[in-house]
Amino acid sequence: MSKNSKKIVILTEVELRKTISRLTCEIIEKVKKLDNLLLIGIPTRGIPLTEVLAKELFSRTGLRVRKGTIDPTFYRDDQNRVGTRLIQAADIPTPIEKKEILLIDDVIYTGRTIRAAMDALYSWGRPQRVMLLVMVDRGHRELPIQPDFCGKKVPTSKIESISLRLNNVDNEEGVFLE
Repeated sequence: MSKNSKKIVILTEVELRKTISRLTCEIIEKVKKLDNLLLIGIPTRGIPLTEVLAKELFSRTGLRVRKGTIDPTFYRDDQNRVGTRLIQAADIPTPIEKKEILLIDDVIYTGRTIRAAMDALYSWGRPQRVMLLVMVDRGHRELPIQPDFCGKKVPTSKIESISLRLNNVDNEEGVFLE
């Protein structure tokens, strides 16, 4: 992104909060046994988004849904294209056998991160079901992976990028096209 170009607001802070609230209601509706649900955040913004969703689920149901993280970096088939970053240790707080897993990421693009996250997840065991929640689906899929829960679909060009910003990480909140 050049210094002269501006970011375009896709979701304001208020719209983002409403979207999170809607996604939470959809999770409650679709997952019959929330005590069997495990939220798994994918770095980088999927992890703080997981925290936000866990708090929202607790405020609506009184149930503390377990949460964890998984870093799919070593499972990617395109590391030479995307490069590597500092790896985060996986944090899976419970055996995943027979659990319903909700993978959480900020943006889905090609689907390769999610495929890699599923490969990493299955190295921990075989869950009952794996679902996917993303805040933004920007299209351009290279793999047949679709989210079960989606905040907003935003068609983009391949040179554009979408960023989720959260107050506890970025000191601003919203979804932006850059």
